Amino acid sequence: MLLLSGMTPEQLLDGQLSYYPELIRDSDTLLQILLSELPWHSDSVRVYGKEHTIPRRQCWLGDTGLNYTYSGKTLQPLAWHPRLKTLNHELNQALGLANNSVLCNLYRNGQDTMGWHSDDEPELGPAPVVVSVSLGAERDFALRRKGQSRMYGKLPLAHGSVLVMNAGMQTCWQHALPRRAGIEAARINLTFRCLANPAPLF
Repeated sequence: MLLLSGMTPEQLLDGQLSYYPELIRDSDTLLQILLSELPWHSDSVRVYGKEHTIPRRQCWLGDTGLNYTYSGKTLQPLAWHPRLKTLNHELNQALGLANNSVLCNLYRNGQDTMGWHSDDEPELGPAPVVVSVSLGAERDFALRRKGQSRMYGKLPLAHGSVLVMNAGMQTCWQHALPRRAGIEAARINLTFRCLANPAPLF
């Protein structure tokens, strides 16, 4: 078992977010295993016609054929790591979901970041439920309403925590992971999701 039992989430944004501050069992061990065993790599995205190396490392794992396209890139899934396959199964059972893939991001220190975005790609369907697992250094989950530039607020995501972005949240909100000075330790973020319509390779 990779999940602690009997945990009750904090409900935020009128229920659009459910936060479990400590849900992952033995999160220290899981962090070290994933740091050393996942095939982390640098990638690039196309922004306004130019290629930019993303400020983090990542990998995409999931069921066969679940290609995922964002920012002009199509990611082909790698085979499930056994720990992540088990974790996905337990999260699906606990939350009543059918997630079939996971985007893994490695933030090496406080200078690695994720810009403003919504997880609203067509492959995710009209109302995706995204389950976000945080391991390692505490970082801020920043929020703003779509169409606005001012940050609405931020939530520090603890080591071993799980944040569920419930159906409808991606329609109204954007989120980001800002830089944070003084952070030297690594953080892994696992976002489990269900691809409804796999993207073609060509």
